[in-house]
Amino acid sequence: MDVAEIIAKIRKIEITTRNLVTEMFSGEYHSMFKGQGLEFSEVREYQSGDSFRQIDWNVSARMGHPYIKKFEETRELNVIFLIDVSASNAVGTRGSQKSEYITELCAILSFSALSNNDKVGLILFSDRIEKYSPPRKGKKSALRLIRDVLFHEPAGLKTDLKSAIEYTYHIMQKRSIIFIISDFMDEGYEDSLKILAGKHDVIALRVFDQSDIIIPDEGIYHLTDPETGKNYSFLGSKKKKEAFLKEIEQENELFAEKLKKMKVESRTFTTDETYIKKLMELFRSRKRRH
Repeated sequence: MDVAEIIAKIRKIEITTRNLVTEMFSGEYHSMFKGQGLEFSEVREYQSGDSFRQIDWNVSARMGHPYIKKFEETRELNVIFLIDVSASNAVGTRGSQKSEYITELCAILSFSALSNNDKVGLILFSDRIEKYSPPRKGKKSALRLIRDVLFHEPAGLKTDLKSAIEYTYHIMQKRSIIFIISDFMDEGYEDSLKILAGKHDVIALRVFDQSDIIIPDEGIYHLTDPETGKNYSFLGSKKKKEAFLKEIEQENELFAEKLKKMKVESRTFTTDETYIKKLMELFRSRKRRH
């Protein structure tokens, strides 16, 4: 792509996702994520209706009558996108790559965060850390994020979730909201993810292309693993297709249950479906719990 095409593509995603944020997601996002905690605001005299739990006994003793300590919720949040850019994200059917779908997910969440005065940051990973952009405010931060997710050319082909999660744990000192966006087709990351979730609010968004989860009703099916380059061939059939879809469904349920035990909420997306409904479900389920 030349520069004009890149700008046009970023602009198209910006317009689409910003409109969705304005119409649907901004209020839901605000309800979904509370502030980082309570920050001291003031000490003032006790008034009728105040809770006795707020009384500052030291100040009250010095002044000779009750005073309370007031706190306010700190609203500003860091929102970090930990995004898998390994070779498996370059696949795509029906005119859309996984990378484009992931970019729109990031754009929706970024503009929602910025509309709430939060900061957005980005970590791209494959089998190594590809890029880190610290959390910042402003529209430019979101547009830079869109550009990097959509057009970054990774140095690595494979996926190393464990190393990426551990890197995030060490680099993010302030409690943050961390969206991990990947197909999670990796092993050995579970302990690291559990530790990360103990420090941060972690949400896993699992993204598949239809070609990842569908096999044909008939004929010979040829596959190339984009991360290893290995070629596979097998004979498709309706029976195999049904069995495979059932296996995928069960695996997704097990995945969600496994992450729930780690206190990580998850949603699974496929690129042939709209992400709007599932994001709204995610926002509203969190709102009900909180």
